[in-house]
Amino acid sequence: MIYLAHTAHWQFLGLVLGFLAWILTMTTAGLNEWRLWRVADTSVITSGVAWVGIWRACFYSHALPKFENCWSISITDSFIPIEIPVAQVLIVLAMISGLAGNISAAVAMRMAYFSLEDRRNIKLVFVLAGSLYLLTAMFSLVPLVWNMSSVLKNSTIDFPPEFYLPAAPVSQQVGSAIGVGIFASILMLISSLFFLCYRYTSQTQRSDTSDPLHGPWKVKTLTHNPELPNGDNHNRDNPVFLTDE
Repeated sequence: MIYLAHTAHWQFLGLVLGFLAWILTMTTAGLNEWRLWRVADTSVITSGVAWVGIWRACFYSHALPKFENCWSISITDSFIPIEIPVAQVLIVLAMISGLAGNISAAVAMRMAYFSLEDRRNIKLVFVLAGSLYLLTAMFSLVPLVWNMSSVLKNSTIDFPPEFYLPAAPVSQQVGSAIGVGIFASILMLISSLFFLCYRYTSQTQRSDTSDPLHGPWKVKTLTHNPELPNGDNHNRDNPVFLTDE
């Protein structure tokens, strides 16, 4: 059995980073702070700041009954720009592919760290895990960079009146959710590189005689000695026990 644990230390680190990145990706999907809007009219938005995410828009107001007021954003809403529904779809795909990548990476590490009989597909499993991590990073980076670009261009959103949000803010900033998501994507990219760069060198086992528990055994038979009468080779005295008289 070939021991491979010493060949996969960096990949174990990649698994840890991939799991952490997957958690951060889910956190990014749930955060509202994708876009930080600063508004001039504080009669309703008393804090003067609103947070626009990909699932809802929220702000604090003492003029409305609820302490924090949030309105959901659906993928079918006609007023939202195209980057928001794209982000909704791709972030969900990133969470699914990230989970699949973590499972594949765990299987790969099990094959490397534990004594399994069949290791013929170990390289394939490592490549699969790295590819899924890379796909997850791409699914996450595309909507993050797209929405960040919209914020830097100060793009507006024509919210309906019930949102109590102006069509254009005084200014807007990149929210913390985009920063968390980009950091998670970088961790995913590092994990994918670790797994894609894994090198598994097939080693042949030593000769069969070096393994005392597995055959084939080599049996040495006695040769016929013509000097002994009737070929009696089995009744010879052991020379070790012969003594000189």
